Formats: sequence, C-alpha cells, structure tokens
Amino acid sequence: MAKIENIRNFSIIAHIDHGKSTLADRMLQQTQTISNRQMKNQVLDSMDLERERGITIKAHAIRLHYKANDKKIYKYNLIDTPGHVDFTYEVSRSLSACEGAILVVDSSQGIEAQTLSNLYLAMENNLEILPVLNKIDLPNADPERVSKELVDLLGCKPEEIMHCSAKSGIGIEELLEEIVRVFPPPEGDPDAPLQAMVFDSVFDSYRGAMPFIKVVNGTLKKGEKVKFFSTSKSYDVDEVGYMRLEAVPQESISAGDVGYLFASIKEVSDTKIGDTITTIANPTDKPIGGFVNVKPMVYAGLFPSNAEDFNQLRDSLEKLTLNDSSLVFVPETSTALGFGFRAGFLGLLHMEIVTERLQREYNQTIINTVPTVEYKVFKNDGTMELVSNPAKMPLTTEIDYIEEPFVDAQVIVPSEYVGTIMKLGTERRGEYKTTDYLSPARASLSYAFPLSEIIFDFYDKLKSSTRGYASFDYGIPFYKKSSLVKLDILVNEEEVDALSSIIHREKAYYWGKALNEKLRTLIPRQMFEVIIQAAIGNK
Repeated sequence: MAKIENIRNFSIIAHIDHGKSTLADRMLQQTQTISNRQMKNQVLDSMDLERERGITIKAHAIRLHYKANDKKIYKYNLIDTPGHVDFTYEVSRSLSACEGAILVVDSSQGIEAQTLSNLYLAMENNLEILPVLNKIDLPNADPERVSKELVDLLGCKPEEIMHCSAKSGIGIEELLEEIVRVFPPPEGDPDAPLQAMVFDSVFDSYRGAMPFIKVVNGTLKKGEKVKFFSTSKSYDVDEVGYMRLEAVPQESISAGDVGYLFASIKEVSDTKIGDTITTIANPTDKPIGGFVNVKPMVYAGLFPSNAEDFNQLRDSLEKLTLNDSSLVFVPETSTALGFGFRAGFLGLLHMEIVTERLQREYNQTIINTVPTVEYKVFKNDGTMELVSNPAKMPLTTEIDYIEEPFVDAQVIVPSEYVGTIMKLGTERRGEYKTTDYLSPARASLSYAFPLSEIIFDFYDKLKSSTRGYASFDYGIPFYKKSSLVKLDILVNEEEVDALSSIIHREKAYYWGKALNEKLRTLIPRQMFEVIIQAAIGNK
C-alpha cells in the first residue's frame, strides 16, 4: 500500500465553462489512467444531460498514478465537483474530502461569480489553492490582466500562477508536478477507529447504493460490519475499493484514501452526503463535523398531462430519488389539474434537470406549476406553519405575520452596467449591501434578495440587461419578515387554485392585472360573459 505521504487529494473548482472537465480529461490522459481508445470529451460526466449542457451535476472521484521527477509514484485522488450554485452543499462536502483545490480561471473571461463562491468554499475548508490560467492559446486570451486579478484576489505571486491550455495539453505536465509540491498529504491514523465521510452516492440497480467515501482515520476492510451515524443503520461490507473509470476492488482502504463501498444498501437516502461511517467492532466516539440534512429551496407541482399516467409518474419519481436523495415529493390534488405531486428541488437548475430526466429517461409528459418557495406563516394563536403551496395558505384573519427566505447574492459585471444592476435589484426588492471593484473595468455587487424574486426569470433579465456579461451567484437562504399576501385568480367567480400565488403586497396589483390580461387573450371567446378577476382575500 502507498504511504500516506504519497497521497494527494484535490479537486478542480471553476466557474461554468472555464474548462474544468477538459482539464480533468487531460490529466487522465497524461497519467495514462485511461487509454486513448477510452478517451472522449468530459470523460467524467457520465450523464447525457451533463455532456449536452456542458455541466457537472454529480460529484465524481477518480484515482490517478503519477510518477514525479523525484522518481516516487504518487496517488492522486481527483474529485470532480459540480460547479452550479444549486449543488453548493455537494461541492462543500466534496471539498472537505480534499487537501487542495486547483482554481481554474478562463484567461479570456477572468474571475466570475462562481469562481469566487467556490473559492470561498475551498478556503472555509482550509484547502491549499493552486491557481491555473486556462485557455491561454485562445486569440482573445489576456493572461496578464487575469493574472493581476488573481494576484489581487489570492495575494499570491504572479509566478505561482500556472499557465496552461487543457484543450491542446500545454502546461499539463508542469501542473501535475506542481500538485506534489503545493498540496499537502492527508493527515490521519490508519490504526485509529474508523472514521469515513460520505461525499457522494450513486445507485447501482443490481447492488444498491454505492457511497463514495474519504477515509479520515482508520482502515476499512472487506467483510466488516459498519454503521452510518445519521441513520444508525448497520451493514456488512461486500466490497471496498477505489475508482478509476470503473470500480477497482481492494481488500481494504485506509486513512487518506478516497474510495467506495458496497454493502447491500437499499436506498441512496440511507447514504446521506456528509455522513460518517464507522465500524461496529471498533467504533469512533464522534462523527466528522459539517453534516447537514439538505432541504429543498424551490417547490413546484408536477402533474401528468394524461390523468391515467399518475402511477407511472410516481414510479418514475421514486426511481429518480434512488439516485438523487435531495429530491422530495408528496402527492397533491388540484381542481384544475387533477392528481399529481408537489416536489421540492435544490434550485431552478435542479428542477429543470429533474423534469428533463423524467421526460427523457421515463417518457413522462408533465405539466409544471409556477415554482414557489417555502414560507413561514406565524398565526395569531402562536403556532408556525410551513407553506410551499399557495393553495394551502391560511386565511388572512388567522395570520399574524409571514417570513420569506432571503439569500445573499453576488453579481459580477463590467463597470458600465452597475446602474442597470442597481435598477434591476430595486425592482426585485433587493437590499443593496456593497460594491467592490475587482479591477477598474469590473465590479462585484452584494445584495440580499428574496428567493421568490430570483427563482423565476431573474437570471434571464440579468443576462439580457448586461448583454450576457453578468455572472451571478447566491448562498444558503435565511428567513426574514415580509409583507406578503395570497393572490387568487377567479374565473366566473370560481377560484383556479393552479394560478394562485403568494406575492409581496406592493406587487400584487400589477401581477394580478398582468395575469388577467394574459388570461383574456388565452381563454377562447364564448357565447356568454367570462368574468376574470384577481383577488386578495375578499377584495
């Protein structure tokens, strides 16, 4: 077995499309982890959706062996993380399995919002940062400007920044050598009681859930009985090993290693991300810190377009939750749409991915209702109710006050668009905090936005008002008191529950008016009068 000082665990962090997956591909090729025959673009992105959208959705872990200039063979565990804001918790757990992070920045685009948010996550986990300028062979690359931005941001020396092009393979060998020098080996005691952290989990239809784990202390052997801290369930380990492109079984994996295990675990929801595994024979007293039960942030109704497909939709959703434990759903009925489900998602991208996978992998035709967030409704009798479906909102007379989720957001734009962003921020009830200038030409604005204002079409408005130059990122939500009302739409004095929404009092009139105008054009003309109204309570 390799000594712990010859192990390097690291991940690659970057903004979307800055070349993270391509850089991973090049490293796999350079270290001959995969043959040229197996090579394809985005080799770690195994879902078709990931390849098409050019994004990473699930975290992946892969082992590389690298022979350095000092003639030693090093074990590199590369943990490929999602870059999108919806999957921030997955990223933070994947990062806590590493000791270092390669920060990839596109040398033509410069630092973007998610570069910063992922960098802050890496710094919170005390990782060593290795800055890399990618795409230096592009005709519009400006490595000098972007180097200066990185120096200002990280406080490093210009010569510490690696220059490479993942596409053409320039500078990859130097980068692999630099990893040995910059990143520290993991700390841990192979003889201590077992402490292993789950940082991702996938579902194998034959063998059950397959958690990816980082062994912090101790040694995990095949055939041992292990227990998960958060669920207190115990299992017999059938197989342990590490990942290359496919699983490589081993007799045992020990402190510092990143690997996987099979233990006939029936559901992915039993292998929660961030959970700690220990052995029953020699258990550890305390779990590894930082475990959180992930809660959905965005809710929407999913209804089959054909009422007979209800059971099929339920089966499809159940199969999806096997591989995606952050998706939650409960049955609901609507007078307009019939039987369906209320589903909770991590964010809008997560919702898009789930609905697309339902259509693509399970041939479901579905109708989505407008996405909403979860409100805390405090009643006059001192109780609190969580409301994610506008139809379930208590009567106005019973409500004392309502709290809604806010998020701290960061927008990075060219300086000439600062005014435009401030106008958009005011329209969306944003609370302005600060403006920092990354360079004379680019500014970073901090805001607190109500989550309900940004889940709908905020991103499109942001991109169109800044000619596509703005990048946007937000953090974990917190609750704050707001003046909110339930807006009902009535057609011939009958309430249409699928069109109800919870909205800020100041915006209710305009939103109701706009919806009515739209309905007027959509509802076909009849031989009798069709009355369309918007109402708040009895008004």
